[in-house]
Amino acid sequence: MTRKEQKEERRKLILMTGLKLFVERGYYETKVSDIAAAVPMSVGLMFHYFESKEELLLELVKMGAASSSAPETPPDIPPEMYLPAFLKQLFAYASEQPWVFQMFVLMSQARRPGMPEEARKIALNVNQIDFTAEMIRKGQKSGVFRKGDAKLLAMVFWASVQGVMEEMAMNPDMKTPDPEWICGILRA
Repeated sequence: MTRKEQKEERRKLILMTGLKLFVERGYYETKVSDIAAAVPMSVGLMFHYFESKEELLLELVKMGAASSSAPETPPDIPPEMYLPAFLKQLFAYASEQPWVFQMFVLMSQARRPGMPEEARKIALNVNQIDFTAEMIRKGQKSGVFRKGDAKLLAMVFWASVQGVMEEMAMNPDMKTPDPEWICGILRA
């Protein structure tokens, strides 16, 4: 492994360790020295990778935002097929990459008042609700989704997904639920 590859591996390790500790302990309760000790490396060496704990958080939130972007327009797949397939794929990927469960928790934490403002702004700009509401409206027109406020239904859908992801982050032995259970919230 080249020196550049080693440096990138160490950087990823710091990010994943920071993510885990921020989720387990909270951002403010996690010290830079806690992250450095868990990696393991000296605090001084860690500052060569990230100048501050806030910079580490910001990088994690940017990663979360980049991986959360919804398509600009709903696909031509019927919504009653798209949403369960999307969840199945999300749960399968997160099961292979457990940091994804943790990222859902961190992104939720980052949206709260009191978090570093730059990270909070990025987290608040992640918007799956509008895209999902459009999918729900499409399903309502075809009669497969229940009537009602599509945006509110989208919020309930994502609150359910968020809850599952948080439980999976805290309980790695938990099995992922059948996506149809969550999509059942939407069905007519």
